[in-house]
Amino acid sequence: MRVRRFIFAAGVVVAALPVAGFARQVPVSIPQEARANPANWPDARSPAALSSARDETRIDAILAGMTIEQKVGQMIQADIASITPEDLARYPLGSILAGGNSGPYGDERADAAKWARLVGEFRQASIRSGARIPIIFGVDAVHGHSNLPGATIFPHNIGLGAARDPDLIRRIGMATAMEVAGSGIEWTFAPTLAVPKDLRWGRSYEGYSSDPALVARYSQAMTEGLQGTLRQGKRLPGDRVAATAKHFLADGGTQGGKDQGDARISEAELIASHARGYPAAINAGALTVMASFSSWNGVKNHGNPTLLTDVLKGRMGFAGLVVGDWNGHGQVPGCTVTDCAATFNAGLDLAMASDSWKGLFESTVRDARDGTISQSRIDDAVRRVLRVKLKLGLLDATPVLRGNPGVIGAASHLALAREAVAKSLVLLKNNGSVLPIKAGAKVLVTGPGADNMAMQNGGWTITWQGTDTGSADFPNGQTIGRAIASAVEEAGGSASISTGGTWTDKPDVAVVVFGEQPYAEFQGDVPDLAFRALRGEEALVARLKQAGVPVVSVFLSGRPLFAGSLINQSDAFVAAWLPGTQGRGVADVLVAGRNGKSPRGFVGRLPFAWPNDARSPVTEPLFAAGYGLDYRKAAMLAPINEDPKVELAATASEERYLSLGKTVGPWRLGFDSVVTARPVDLGAQEDSQQFRWEQNGAIALDGPAVSLRRQLGGSFALVLDWRIDALPAGPIRLAMAGGDVDITALVRALPMGKAVQSRIPLSCFAASGGNFDQVGSPLRLTGGQGLALTLRNVLIESSSTAFDCPAKP
Repeated sequence: MRVRRFIFAAGVVVAALPVAGFARQVPVSIPQEARANPANWPDARSPAALSSARDETRIDAILAGMTIEQKVGQMIQADIASITPEDLARYPLGSILAGGNSGPYGDERADAAKWARLVGEFRQASIRSGARIPIIFGVDAVHGHSNLPGATIFPHNIGLGAARDPDLIRRIGMATAMEVAGSGIEWTFAPTLAVPKDLRWGRSYEGYSSDPALVARYSQAMTEGLQGTLRQGKRLPGDRVAATAKHFLADGGTQGGKDQGDARISEAELIASHARGYPAAINAGALTVMASFSSWNGVKNHGNPTLLTDVLKGRMGFAGLVVGDWNGHGQVPGCTVTDCAATFNAGLDLAMASDSWKGLFESTVRDARDGTISQSRIDDAVRRVLRVKLKLGLLDATPVLRGNPGVIGAASHLALAREAVAKSLVLLKNNGSVLPIKAGAKVLVTGPGADNMAMQNGGWTITWQGTDTGSADFPNGQTIGRAIASAVEEAGGSASISTGGTWTDKPDVAVVVFGEQPYAEFQGDVPDLAFRALRGEEALVARLKQAGVPVVSVFLSGRPLFAGSLINQSDAFVAAWLPGTQGRGVADVLVAGRNGKSPRGFVGRLPFAWPNDARSPVTEPLFAAGYGLDYRKAAMLAPINEDPKVELAATASEERYLSLGKTVGPWRLGFDSVVTARPVDLGAQEDSQQFRWEQNGAIALDGPAVSLRRQLGGSFALVLDWRIDALPAGPIRLAMAGGDVDITALVRALPMGKAVQSRIPLSCFAASGGNFDQVGSPLRLTGGQGLALTLRNVLIESSSTAFDCPAKP
């Protein structure tokens, strides 16, 4: 085995790290175009202060006393939804995480004290196990401690990129660390260092900017904010947490912006565009790096040793631990989520085996015993895990304590979030200087996002998708509408909030808040960059303009989107991104005080180019990255292009509407307020949506009208891949294209709690009045109180088998 020894600046030999030639390594065929040459990559080095000679000697002693099972346990991480503290007595795992929809004891809205109690129970159980090594606990605190009600929620990264302020990022990192540590947790899976190239990607808002240089500056700032400056021989203090530079590598460079896809690019582009943030994070002392789900030129990063070992641990001198993403190891060819020696041999130190941990533990013990994974590779992985635990103060006789709930939502943190919101706003249009709103004005605040905490926060807020976040989750926050109304009234004016846009006294100006609905990860992948106004936004703005009311549009989105008609109709247009809970930050910029000036001006500039049409990638932007107006100089925007340059109806999937729990763009899923929804697992991680009816109501898919006349004549059927979880007392009806069918008897005949497929011929809907020339709603399912069902896939497909229409009850 070849070994390279890394001598740190202070002369401390921290580790002997394997570079290549692992003993009996599982064969991996890496094509030349996916083989990284370390000599081409930037040099970096974890600081000497990450460890010490004393710590390394202690690690040697710990390793010498560990069994194979105990070592393997340190290399596996489980999610709290699939493991209990009692399990650690038999399975001595080294790490626990709480995924996007996992809360303590099943409570997604648990408070800080409950989080700290759960972490403490796992930690005590791990100390009582044979290894006596405490677990390390991680969460996705990606825009503040976003799992926790009442926490300070900052703008998502795209908004922070608009601020162009590394000092702001450092301060946000410090506040986030204090609140994460305040709930007893010592590790966050942040910052994201992606450089999104195709904004159709559903994680675009997790990237700071299209400028790799800004990403590098922010990488250093956020790492230092979360961890503080590493000091030789000193542990991270109790108000600091481990950072995670992620996702290594090129998660933002995949073809078509496909989440977990393939970056088909040269090594030179990989380095220049996507690697810039990592040397900065490593040099700043980042304790962990997360591997990306994605591939580079056809090879999954979780299984590419030339990236994880030769580049990251070799050329970049990273001495911390490399953690996987949620069951990402299972995507490596030849692997399953419960059996994957190849990922460890490639250089992964800690597998995020969220719900597959038990099987992976057993298979990895087997591979360690028979030499499929060498002893030196196992010892290196465990050494890295122990090194991070030591730096966090988890292994000392008097461990560093974390768990001060009093810092959650501290006034200074909320003020910082308010500042960040104000700095993130980008003014794209201000014809007639309608902004700032004048003191004493009569203001109408309207639109789908006017009083909508979920829309302004986006995904990764309380839950993974963030769709059910409400004002009650953040009593220390304000929706944008309520914040603007308050500021207007403080300046001597009057304001009303009406999401439907009605008024009794004609307003002097209307603020229309609209944009994307919340999403996270692959749920946000879209076919093009057109904003689809499916909630009446176009008609609302047009009606206001026809009434002679000036319109200020506040656009909430996780990426720049083509909205030519809406920009043209608006007198002012503000890109507000996903600002978080502090709506007052928006009001600070948009509303003038009694002195005629707003408390803050516009300083934000576009972190990505704004598209001139719906095509992607953006090659001829309407506004270049770096663009943004302010109050110092007036500028008139002439009418802009309204042609998306793509056939929006054609981009709709005519035959697939819901895939693995995700709507297929541009179809959108909506449901009445009496229906609740949450992602659940049927066959894979959150591959389905479960709906529960509290009263009579409906769920529906809608989008731009398409013709299904051809399918109607081709023996097509609507296919529901679903599970019935509970039945209502009343009827259940299913509509498509306006044709309504009673499916009560069909549903009652299905096996309860078992995933099945049901097929209903399109002709059944046509016979009951469906118009298949213009189908704008391919599904509307109506039920009563008590109905609960889980949908995984909804599609239409042709079948050689004839199916009857559902029998009437």
